[in-house]
Amino acid sequence: MQDIVLALLAKEPAHGYELRARLRDALGPLGEDLNAGQIYVTLRRLEKAGLVESRVVGQSDRPDRKVHELTPAGRDRVTAWLTELGWERTAPTEFHLKLLAARAARLADPVELVDAQRRELLRRLADVQRAALAEPPGGRAALLLEGAALRLQADLRWLDACETHWTKEPE
Repeated sequence: MQDIVLALLAKEPAHGYELRARLRDALGPLGEDLNAGQIYVTLRRLEKAGLVESRVVGQSDRPDRKVHELTPAGRDRVTAWLTELGWERTAPTEFHLKLLAARAARLADPVELVDAQRRELLRRLADVQRAALAEPPGGRAALLLEGAALRLQADLRWLDACETHWTKEPE
């Protein structure tokens, strides 16, 4: 969640409610269960870590708001996060948000991120397939390896859909 919040701030400073709304919008129906408090807890942690600075902005017709923005260290962390090739979640939600943030803040080309992720998944698929071939028939790991290969193949198909979308998406 921290990296996602940092990436959302990379475009422009925002207050917690705006960040929550952007996240819910990016996730669609998957964002309906997003805990509002999680954004504020994350912002406090990022501020303590020196990745975000906050300031109070007065408003004439509403209560004052706390606006958050990236520090140079926060921007460096977002840049590093965009180059990570990890894919640990059961759904590619984080990668989807990474693509949205990269385009919105003009930090990276989403199609290049998709290509890098595809190369990583192809490498992992090759590793799994080699391991499956080395497994004796009926071996204990055969079913697990088959599941891993099928998941990687599905993820690769999804990346194809991402590439199609981001190739057509206007800047």
